[in-house]
Amino acid sequence: MPSPSPTDALILIDIQNDFCPGGALAVPNGDQVVPVCNRLSRRFSHVVLTQDWHPKGHASFASSHGKAPYDTAELSYGAQVLWPDHCVQGTQGAAFHRDLETHSAVMTLRKGHTPGIDSYSGFYENDRKTSTGLAGALRDRGVQRIVLAGLATDFCVQYTALDGRTAGFDVVVVEDAVRGIDLDGSVASAWSAMIAAGVTRISSVELL
Repeated sequence: MPSPSPTDALILIDIQNDFCPGGALAVPNGDQVVPVCNRLSRRFSHVVLTQDWHPKGHASFASSHGKAPYDTAELSYGAQVLWPDHCVQGTQGAAFHRDLETHSAVMTLRKGHTPGIDSYSGFYENDRKTSTGLAGALRDRGVQRIVLAGLATDFCVQYTALDGRTAGFDVVVVEDAVRGIDLDGSVASAWSAMIAAGVTRISSVELL
């Protein structure tokens, strides 16, 4: 793969305290992506951060339905996995991991802030209709290829990758800069779906 160019953007997905060890929705070994992401961010002209940013009582929270985490509920847009309360706006859990280098980011995109709709993808909310505006912002900067890293492989990384392909971008996922939750084999399924959609899977050494 060619080295990063001015038409490439690195998107660091949801590297927040609640998704790291000790957090409310910890991804196993989620904090291990941080040093790799820091090294990658130094190579890109365009770095974008996404940040889960839920209001209290969000519809994706199991506590909002009197159900257990990882159950499902039917919302206005279909079935929704229910999560522990996490990344609540303004809390320490919603903050980026303290060791993540964020100073070079050109944009922070907050998602999941609509009370009744979750948002895994950086491009669309889970109703699959409401755009975040990310595609237009990237095109305005001349971006043609996006490189993804962060959390979690089988949810927000996967959805962002697939929507990025649909939006017409070349999409690369850095395999050693992501970690997954892995519900019933969901990580393997995510990789299969991404590869089938034309996403490129690489190691960070190919970019550094």
